[in-house]
Amino acid sequence: MARSQIPNLQKDSYTMAPLAIENQLSTSQSVLAICLFALVIHQIFKRVEPLSISVHLALLCTPVLLGFQLLRGTMPVPWAAAVSFSTFVSTLLVSIGLYRLSPFHPLARYPGPIACKLSKFWMACLSFGGYQHRYVKRLHEYYGDVVRIGPNELSFRDPSVLQAMLGTGGLPRGPYLASRALASTDFHNIDLPFVAIMDPVVHSERRKPWLRALSATAIKAYEPMVANRANQLMQVLREQRGEVPIGKFFNYFAYDFLCDMAFGGGSELLRDGDKDNVWQLIEESIQGCTFISHVPYLGVYFGILPGLRLAVDRLQAFTKRFTLKRIERGSEIKDMFHYLNNEDQPEKPPTPLQYLLEDGIVAIIAGSDTTSGALTGLVFCLLTNPSALKRLQAEIDQFYPPEEDPCNPEHHRDMHYLTAVINETLRLYPPVPTGSQRRVPRRSQGVMLGPYPVPEGTTVTLPPYTVHRDPRNFSPFPEDFWPERWLVAGEKSSLSDALANAPADEADHTATAAFVHNDGAFFPFSHGPENCVAKQLAMHEMRTVTVALLQNFELRLRPGWGAKEYDEGFKDYFVTTRPDVPVVLRARY
Repeated sequence: MARSQIPNLQKDSYTMAPLAIENQLSTSQSVLAICLFALVIHQIFKRVEPLSISVHLALLCTPVLLGFQLLRGTMPVPWAAAVSFSTFVSTLLVSIGLYRLSPFHPLARYPGPIACKLSKFWMACLSFGGYQHRYVKRLHEYYGDVVRIGPNELSFRDPSVLQAMLGTGGLPRGPYLASRALASTDFHNIDLPFVAIMDPVVHSERRKPWLRALSATAIKAYEPMVANRANQLMQVLREQRGEVPIGKFFNYFAYDFLCDMAFGGGSELLRDGDKDNVWQLIEESIQGCTFISHVPYLGVYFGILPGLRLAVDRLQAFTKRFTLKRIERGSEIKDMFHYLNNEDQPEKPPTPLQYLLEDGIVAIIAGSDTTSGALTGLVFCLLTNPSALKRLQAEIDQFYPPEEDPCNPEHHRDMHYLTAVINETLRLYPPVPTGSQRRVPRRSQGVMLGPYPVPEGTTVTLPPYTVHRDPRNFSPFPEDFWPERWLVAGEKSSLSDALANAPADEADHTATAAFVHNDGAFFPFSHGPENCVAKQLAMHEMRTVTVALLQNFELRLRPGWGAKEYDEGFKDYFVTTRPDVPVVLRARY
């Protein structure tokens, strides 16, 4: 090689070194820029919590694309894409995790599992099994009266916060139910079912027809419908042979009556069986929506995937069919639709069809599922507590001998032990075990729930299943079925007489039992202006069916079937699913 060429080679080698360093610094700076993008996006999500898919895509994809553009000049294109994506996602996740675990988080003072503090996905995954009510109860037993069950969610066990949380002037609803709509990106949207609307003003307006539909006067008109279906239930049960899954027939009764009361008819499950798998659809719909309710922003994604809405859509199809037939038929009787469609107030325009469809699903699920579940639990509790069954049977025989109509509610209010049995069932197995979620309004100063400061944007719950079984509220025997506690509290029985009917496995502890009964800690139908609007109707149904059942039949539980089987089958998906309870029936007359 000629000597004259050597200096040029040396010159090239010397000039390439600073260029490499320059490229290396450019890559480092690009990665740092991507990290900063992730930190900014974290702050946006933390402050705004957008629910729009397009906003999500813009916030998550734009930084990755910008980072890719910065990196593509310094490395191969595939590597640039991978580094940009992994850097952004890992930085975002680390930033979120560190903040949620840090002492700077607004809920840092409250204890809870690390998994719950990091993400609500933990509770969402647990909810698939249906045992979130038992998990939350165990958390309170370990951590105390206030537990952090999500990054921005607290669960309370202290009933002193009931009024401030759920009472008049309390907190508006959280997104737990609104997210189950699987479609709306606006959780204040008035097209949501009225029970899910978070805006208190809009919710109150949408609730007015329901208050008229479930007033004392309206319920009086529904009593013949209850009696008709209860009598039909008794006849169907008389036709059964061998072991009977009693819960299944309670489901049929509750659904048939609900359709009578809401739409003037349309269902005959007691007569024909569940040919359309209505109850399977109900259970599938509530189970599928439970996961989403813990991570509300996923509702808008699941809502555009038809397969994930299948059970909800089919259930809505049933409701639409009932609704359209009822509109076509017109007002023949004062059913619930008469009020929901403003037929009782002709000066007002008819209710929009979408409202009727959404509220129809609420009526079907909340109206039938909760009542049938309570009746199933009641039968189980009685059959596993023979002394309670015997005492209730005697009371029914006193007020409703064979010649009396068991569906006539004339004596219901005088049957104190019947009320005690129903209350005790609802205490142990509330229809909504984890309760109704509330949220402290954003851009507020936060609130005080009793002695507990709760910052703005925090969601809160007061789970009935946990509070009802706290020995500080109900003692003795907080975990046992003991209806006598309600008689003592109502001054219908002395404590000594009540302890004579203590649960069999607790008999040795009655001598030192301290009686505690906190009526303020009993709220199976929620509390305040947004409580269960159908409470009185549900109580009437339970009284009527219980009296008719025990007047007509002697019941015996399958040998070996007991508390373990029932508790395993009692699952919380906001409302509950439960086992059918296998019984043998013998007609008394």
